[in-house]
Amino acid sequence: ETGCGAIASAKCGLLLGEAMDHAGPGLREICEAVGIPPVLHMGSCVDNTRILTVLAQMATEGGLGDDISDIPAVGLAPEWMSEKAMAIASYAAASGAYVIMGMHNPVDGSDEVTRILGDVWERKVGGKIEFVADPHETVQRTLAHIDKKRAALKLPAYDPEQWGRSGDWRMDELMALPVEER
Repeated sequence: ETGCGAIASAKCGLLLGEAMDHAGPGLREICEAVGIPPVLHMGSCVDNTRILTVLAQMATEGGLGDDISDIPAVGLAPEWMSEKAMAIASYAAASGAYVIMGMHNPVDGSDEVTRILGDVWERKVGGKIEFVADPHETVQRTLAHIDKKRAALKLPAYDPEQWGRSGDWRMDELMALPVEER
């Protein structure tokens, strides 16, 4: 993780080995075997090339496909706030990553540019950029992409019981409590 997201994870303690309590059994097994916390800080947002390096190594050395575009991963910028994020997303997509940008499409005035960032790049380099304002749709597209790539690599289907669950359940439980008990 890079940038502001990594700082938020650090504040929550997810960059510490003790954070294993929050990891599902599959992630925990890998992290404990390798000796890493569940979230790795890869630098500032402009250090995102480190993530692409890891993805490339997963493909070439780890045997997960032949290219970054084969990896079951998605680049997410749900609340991007500067043009720098668009440049980072372009680099990631041109390297073969599927990238979802939250909020509005800054080039929605040009159907041609939007088509190039999506369909054309996906055909040519395997990566693409999509703009999705709805967070629920973002999650659905992310999971669908990961499932598609896992299937192509003949990896087992995602099983939430094996791999854990998101932290959202905590908020659901909290909101179900009477106000005075929160």
